[in-house]
Amino acid sequence: MPVQFQIVVFAIAAAVLLFMLYNVLGKKVGRQPQEDARLPQAAPSGQAPAVAAPGVDPVVAAAVAGLKARDPAFDPVRFVEGARQAYETIVRGYASGDREALRPLLTPAVMTSFEAGIAAREARGDREQAEFLHPPRADLELATVKDERAVAKVRFLAEMRSTVTPAEGEASTEERRTAEVWTFERALGAADPNWALARVEPANA
Repeated sequence: MPVQFQIVVFAIAAAVLLFMLYNVLGKKVGRQPQEDARLPQAAPSGQAPAVAAPGVDPVVAAAVAGLKARDPAFDPVRFVEGARQAYETIVRGYASGDREALRPLLTPAVMTSFEAGIAAREARGDREQAEFLHPPRADLELATVKDERAVAKVRFLAEMRSTVTPAEGEASTEERRTAEVWTFERALGAADPNWALARVEPANA
């Protein structure tokens, strides 16, 4: 495949992914970012939660129990907090073009798309900065095992401010409210305990 064609394909993929990252612009969603997230409650050591905690979908609680059966070290509360930190790091890292910060947090396919988007922005001479107006809200929506891989989906609600400074012209700032579901994956039994972002989808408002 010609190099030029590859660049175009990756740029299109990055544009689609980034559209999903920022798809809900200025739209109020049912749950607000500043509200406390509802998490499955941590079970006693060595035990899987048998009953859903108040406010937690029983289906999610059962899925968490299924994942813990294969990966006893999985702690849903710690996982969601780690996912929230990864979410903020990834959003800021893409905006600033910090490839080193992004690489350990993304699957190779997602990293390729992000790098293409960053390269396209650098070629234009644009600079971008992203900041969160409130701590983003994170809710665990799925935790399961597929093909020897742990898979977890987290719904994020966030309010952020994006400032874009073009190579020529004045900076423009926009505030947006986003609702997305991010899918994280990790190989069961791998020495590396870290999860990587594998997919981004728009969430229902």
